[in-house]
Amino acid sequence: MVKFNEYEYKDWEKFRMGKNDVITAAEFEMVAKLHSVKFNHSYFKPCTCSPQTINKWIKDLNTIWDNGNQKD
Repeated sequence: MVKFNEYEYKDWEKFRMGKNDVITAAEFEMVAKLHSVKFNHSYFKPCTCSPQTINKWIKDLNTIWDNGNQKD
């Protein structure tokens, strides 16, 4: 099972607490980096012209967050 380490878990928790409908450039970067590491694919930032990919990645990362971190 893929899990976040302590720092990734805290970063994702902060991200999830955000109330905005739009993510910042830094958040976009974090999502792209985390997803590439956790799902073992090359790092890239998907086109912002269509939010489908980034929304799927956020959903994927939320699933990992729901499973807790490695210290649980």
